[in-house]
This record gives sequence, structure tokens and C-alpha cells, in this order.
Amino acid sequence: MPSQPTTQLDTFPNPKPEIDYTIRMTLPEFTCLCPKTGQPDFATLELEYVPDQRCVELKSLKLYIWSFRDRGAFHEAVTNEIADALAAVTAPRYMKLSARFNVRGGVYTTVVATRRQPGWVPQPDITLP
Repeated sequence: MPSQPTTQLDTFPNPKPEIDYTIRMTLPEFTCLCPKTGQPDFATLELEYVPDQRCVELKSLKLYIWSFRDRGAFHEAVTNEIADALAAVTAPRYMKLSARFNVRGGVYTTVVATRRQPGWVPQPDITLP
């Protein structure tokens, strides 16, 4: 039986919770519907997060993203909804979700939503010569 969209996000234990490291994902096939016209909106989602105790499982993420295909949603609302859902199940130290929507009416839209644990401070960047 083929997979179906779902709103359930699954997680697994972080294999290295004692250190900060970044997980980056690109999801180039996000679609939802314009709540005004019903026309499809297309976006590339860029997710990056520093996990704490839980990581998001990729197949469930794919099926979760698929669940928006037939839903009307404003860009700002849907980006924050996804960031909230991911943060709720993973409780990351830091998360950033960038949604780069394709042109609509001559306008490209990018919405960036961040979530951070209180008190978490990133390690300083190291610049090598």
C-alpha cells in the first residue's frame, strides 16, 4: 500500500546528545494552496536544527509535509505551524525553518521562523586560515 500524508511526526533518540551539532535538510517539494484563490503555492523548505534529546525521523517528516498539499494557508502561518510542530516533538536546542516560496503575482516570499531553548548559547564559529 502506498504511503499517505499524515500529521504525525516521529522522532528517535539523538545519538550524540552530549554535543552540539547541526542537522540540515532541504525539502524542495513543499506545496499548499493559496487561501484566497485556491491555486497551488510551491516552496523549498530549509530546515536546520541543533538537536537536544530527539531528532525528527525523515519519512514521517516527508509525509507530514505532504499533508499540506490540499490545505489553504498563508505563507507566514504555514511556516510557523511547521516550525511549532517540529519544535514540539523534538524540543531542539535551536531550530530555523526557512520557507522560500516560488513567485506569485511577481513576488517571491521567504519566511524564516526560529525556535530556541531558553538559555542555549551556540558555540562560537571558528575561522580557519
